[in-house]
Amino acid sequence: MKYLLTLLLLLPAFFSRGQKNELLALMQRYNVPGMQVVYTKGTRVSAYNLGVRRAGTAPVVAATSTFQAASLGKVVLAYTTLRLADHGVLNLDKPLLSYYAYPRLQAAPRADRITARMVLAHTTGLPNWAENPLGATWPTSALRLKYAPDSCWNYSGEGYVFLQKTLEHLTGKSFEELAREEVFRPLGMSNSSFVWQPRFAATACTGHDGQGQPTQVQRFAVPYGAYSLLTTAADYSRFLRALMTGQGLRPGTARLLTTPANTADRCGQPTSAADPAIAWACGVGLATTSQGLAQWHWGDNGDFKGFFMTLPGRGESVLFFTNSANGARLTDEVLHLFFGPGQYWAAQWLAD
Repeated sequence: MKYLLTLLLLLPAFFSRGQKNELLALMQRYNVPGMQVVYTKGTRVSAYNLGVRRAGTAPVVAATSTFQAASLGKVVLAYTTLRLADHGVLNLDKPLLSYYAYPRLQAAPRADRITARMVLAHTTGLPNWAENPLGATWPTSALRLKYAPDSCWNYSGEGYVFLQKTLEHLTGKSFEELAREEVFRPLGMSNSSFVWQPRFAATACTGHDGQGQPTQVQRFAVPYGAYSLLTTAADYSRFLRALMTGQGLRPGTARLLTTPANTADRCGQPTSAADPAIAWACGVGLATTSQGLAQWHWGDNGDFKGFFMTLPGRGESVLFFTNSANGARLTDEVLHLFFGPGQYWAAQWLAD
């Protein structure tokens, strides 16, 4: 019996070493210099900090190393919006232009129909970006709708910027302030910001292109929920627990994170085998997986890629950040490594 108990105590460490070795092998296979992974199951947390912050240099990825979360910031903006809706700051179904005359949309027909709920569910009809959002002319560029509002699913960073600007107008606060008040402080995310902080100079990872060459470090001066989140996997996993459980939200509002707002029928695209398994909630993707209902989202700033999936019914989540353009290629293998064999659909849907 004594030897059996000893074996049982050693098993978690054994499996953890096996998962670490598998992750290192994946990084080598896909030419990914650095990676953070956090897996949670109930109160159990397994964290992996692997590789280097910049290829060809000594500093290794640590738990406090800062990654660009890219579009995973959209989920933080969505959660912030739901918190503010609970506070009575806005109505999810009231047209946003009735709150704020967004200058970039003033000449766009039908834009007066767009609501926060449409933004969160990607049915505004707006394009992803009118121009490169890092370009000098983008903040004042004119916006035009590609599709009729609420007619089909079209991923839109511009929609999230429109919503963010409305929230800033309604509250008189920057989105960085709102994120600190509604998300970072309540959830203990002390290493997260939507703008560059001087302390990140000692922790920031460098992005890499598909050939493994380092790219320029982006020091975001203006907060944008759509793409500028700088964080760690340890911090973001705390946010995922709130997302999975509805922490900080009224029960009815929390259900919006696990209830389809639409079937994610992509505008003008042919159907694919993954379509029946995918839907969209208010701010997060949903998938019908082999392990039950899942919440998911991906992040892609080109040279930084990440992904998360939660299984609310099982109390499990897995999240990874990479400092590589190749990072998304790990998605399915990471899911199988931590959740087990099965069909998870998200990576296939994104690839279609």
